[in-house]
Amino acid sequence: MKRVLKSTSLPEVNPGTIGSMPMVAIVGRPNVGKSTLFNRLVGRPQAVVSDIPGTTRDRVSATLTHGEKSFILVDTGGLEMKPDSDIRQKVQAQVAMAIQEADVIILMVDVLEGITPADQEVADALRRAGKPIFLVSNKADNARRREGVWEFYELGLGDPVAISAYHNLGVEELMKRVVKTLPSPPPIAEPTAMRIAIVGRPNVGKSMLLNTLLGQERAIVSDIPGTTRDAIDTPFIHDGESVIFIDTAGLRKRGRIERGIESYSVLRAMRAIARCDIALLVSDATEIAAAQDLHIAGYIKDATKGIILVVNKWDLSPDLGLDKGEVERAIKTRSKFMPYAPILCISAKFGQGIKGIIPLAKEIFQQRGKQIAQAQLNDYLTRAVAAHLPSSKGGRQAKIFKTVQTGVHPPTFEFSVNSPKLLHFSYERYLENRLRDAFGFQGTPIQMWFRGKGEER
Repeated sequence: MKRVLKSTSLPEVNPGTIGSMPMVAIVGRPNVGKSTLFNRLVGRPQAVVSDIPGTTRDRVSATLTHGEKSFILVDTGGLEMKPDSDIRQKVQAQVAMAIQEADVIILMVDVLEGITPADQEVADALRRAGKPIFLVSNKADNARRREGVWEFYELGLGDPVAISAYHNLGVEELMKRVVKTLPSPPPIAEPTAMRIAIVGRPNVGKSMLLNTLLGQERAIVSDIPGTTRDAIDTPFIHDGESVIFIDTAGLRKRGRIERGIESYSVLRAMRAIARCDIALLVSDATEIAAAQDLHIAGYIKDATKGIILVVNKWDLSPDLGLDKGEVERAIKTRSKFMPYAPILCISAKFGQGIKGIIPLAKEIFQQRGKQIAQAQLNDYLTRAVAAHLPSSKGGRQAKIFKTVQTGVHPPTFEFSVNSPKLLHFSYERYLENRLRDAFGFQGTPIQMWFRGKGEER
């Protein structure tokens, strides 16, 4: 999938498997307000917005419902018919894929700048796509600017729609017209789809891993650190089950985060961790268990998400003199705070070890949703406490009266005790280890709450 735009024609690409939900793509040249409109419709700042042209480089998508119809909305990078760099050429390939997959296209232009040669070239290319197109003239936030909208009739795409995405003017009317053109899809039940976030330091191969898992180029791959700025949701079907991948911008140490675009991207990566079920923490075989990898692992643990520690670029291990067993032991030693995390050594570039990722993620997802029968839980923990009583403190003995599982995703347990202050953290760790010995919970943290008599939860 290496074709790029070199003229006014769109490259041929294979549409991805999104499911039966229709798709609406927002396209246009750089800095006309595509991401502002996207964020307005989504209702949250999901796409990075900046005055710098070319900020949005990967496709960003969200599932929306308007009236009785649901659809996937896709924001794209600025469409330049003659990109002058490798990274821009890859952006255009992404835009072309979004256009080919879309059922409806929103072409945005800028009323302040009027028709540009780039607008004319984009319009010519879109007409050949054979899709319903809505020509949207943005930044029309007063009467004088709205009068300038009629100039865009020259593009031959029908009546232009005047809006101001920033001020939310004309947006509702636009969406009513867009939704009318969408097919009515069958209802889709997606709330139980497993969400996998791909996170890690910049340039460790996250986007290449996503592309290899999907079998097509969905995220831009580049040797330039920080290429992926947005968290990108990609629905995928694996063995008949829905999986949603979230590819994220690389996380850097806080002191090295530049103000502006990159800081927004790091925030979005943190939000991606917050809304995923399983995080694939991708590291680099050339730098095993780096300090920043451990920082990110800490974020994932704090968010109580499932985790797989993925060591990428394992194809370099012979040249680096790496032994798999020694590497795994080194990682476990440095990540003692999450001994439950499984480790996979892979090569996203060559597909080595890739097949084991989704099955392992599914197993962790099941472990996170495991509900233990109350009788079984009581019986096991009664024996565990009898085998190793908590230590006394100030002449008082900690007592555990009852244990109840109060939640899943992550597994959550509440212990009724005489006084939580009497329990040492080492005994809490002992109880967690016994729960894991008995019931598994591979790859996921366990939440444990200790409540004294009469205390509220």
